[in-house]
Amino acid sequence: MNQTQAVSALAALAHPQRLSVFRALVVAGTDGLTPSQLADQLDVARSNLSFHLKELATAGLVSVEQQGRNLIYRAAYAQMNALLGYLTEHCCAGAPCAVSDSARCC
Repeated sequence: MNQTQAVSALAALAHPQRLSVFRALVVAGTDGLTPSQLADQLDVARSNLSFHLKELATAGLVSVEQQGRNLIYRAAYAQMNALLGYLTEHCCAGAPCAVSDSARCC
């Protein structure tokens, strides 16, 4: 992943509804969800959901597959992992990282 791709992915996730959609798709796993299932689960208007799914797809964070009359959306795990890898590529300057108890939030 390069910087431009990382910025695009982070920008797509920088909206509460898109982040909720992406997290729901991550939880759904490889089975994915239809837009109707997502709209019902997240209590989002279908017209708004369509816009958010398009943004996530453009950023490469979700994939879409037509199954009969339904569209199935899935989280793009490879892209998600690439983003995480990009963000942590030079973590702790290559040294093993240790999180102190005071830095934990839970």
